[in-house]
Amino acid sequence: MGTHLVVDAWQAPAELLNDPDIIRRALLEAIAAGEATLIDICVHQFSPHGVTATVTLAESHIAIHTWPEYGYFAADLFFCGKGKPALAMEVLGNALQAKEMTMKEIQRGFPSTAEMQRRLEASVSL
Repeated sequence: MGTHLVVDAWQAPAELLNDPDIIRRALLEAIAAGEATLIDICVHQFSPHGVTATVTLAESHIAIHTWPEYGYFAADLFFCGKGKPALAMEVLGNALQAKEMTMKEIQRGFPSTAEMQRRLEASVSL
């Protein structure tokens, strides 16, 4: 069904991670780069620091949670269809100036190996 990216990023400037307007702009740039379609965006700033933002996309979603005091953010991007989540994440990471990022890519909704074998056997027996 789609590609799900789970990202951890470190060594980003606290002032960027604690600014909801910068987070919003970075997400909008990421959406454009990923060729996704924005439905809604919600950005919330915590006190004394930290920002959480969620983006609803026609293709699925993006979520980001920041810990400025640690220079850290976590992001979650799930794109169905022909969008480009890795490119969206690259733009987001660059906008927030993360010096280190790890990204796990998970293919969601695709048949398991056992299901593929079952389908193959079913098509052969027809």
